Amino acid sequence: MADEGQRPIVVKKVKKGHGGGHGGAWKIAYADFVTAMMAFFLLMWLLGSTTKGDLQGIAEYFKTPLKVAMSGGSGSGDSASVLQGGGKDLTKRDGQVKRGEVPADKKTYDLSAAKAALEKEEQGRLQNLKARIEATIESDPNLRKFKNQLLLDITSEGLRIQIVDEKNRPMFQLAKAELEPYTREILRTIGAVLNDVPNRIGLSGHTDATPYMSDAGYSNWELSADRANASRRELVIGGMHDEKVMRVVGLASAAPLNRNDPFDPINRRISIIVLNKRTEEAIRRDAGKLEVPAQDANGVVTAAAAGTAAPAAPAPAPAVAR
Repeated sequence: MADEGQRPIVVKKVKKGHGGGHGGAWKIAYADFVTAMMAFFLLMWLLGSTTKGDLQGIAEYFKTPLKVAMSGGSGSGDSASVLQGGGKDLTKRDGQVKRGEVPADKKTYDLSAAKAALEKEEQGRLQNLKARIEATIESDPNLRKFKNQLLLDITSEGLRIQIVDEKNRPMFQLAKAELEPYTREILRTIGAVLNDVPNRIGLSGHTDATPYMSDAGYSNWELSADRANASRRELVIGGMHDEKVMRVVGLASAAPLNRNDPFDPINRRISIIVLNKRTEEAIRRDAGKLEVPAQDANGVVTAAAAGTAAPAAPAPAPAVAR
């Protein structure tokens, strides 16, 4: 048996790697450090460039209680909250909303500019209508001789067409609402072109200041209203739609064309106004404010609804209106 003391002794040495100078672990640590620093400076930049109001909104957003975050409920970012922020844009005051309930984007319109554009378009339409009526009268030999009795102008209410009396060429028969033949022709010609615009029509009858003598209480007020209504009928016969008429009034001598001479024949006239939209709306608005007076069983307005009695009309002067 061999002597165990003479056996060779084997020593195993484990060589450990040196990562200090030749490994890559330090690079990973350095990259983490650079990333953390970049995130830090980015955060500092964001905080420095954010307004005070935005910062307050962000702070309140992260103060949502745990109970609200877990089970829902009213949070600091709700639209009902007095605190700002919490919505899609923290600079706004809308507040946060549930998914699926996001309101549609609201479009803003400049109403004043749109209204001005519509008024300008309507003004141009009325100007074109005025030019067409003038051209129609100028091209018709039967109407051309009466053009001095036709006054057309643009007023605050719309296009005004006035047919006036001349001293030796009246529009109506004496003290009556019966139209002369040439007046019928003029009104029917005008009625044929009024359908070219969508505007509504207003008519008013006028007399001069000569009192109307009648024992039946018929006065210049009734005469002017009857003449305006007779003119309306001729416009309809000429082709104008009856539903275009919005008002028919008699003004007697209350609005003379020649204020210096209330007896001037030119004050006896029919005024046709192609109403603009503003005037139409004003008429509808005023009509909506009217209250129907109380009536008794016979349909007579009661004294309480009628108010004080109107003063008695003065006795008519011994003259005949035109």
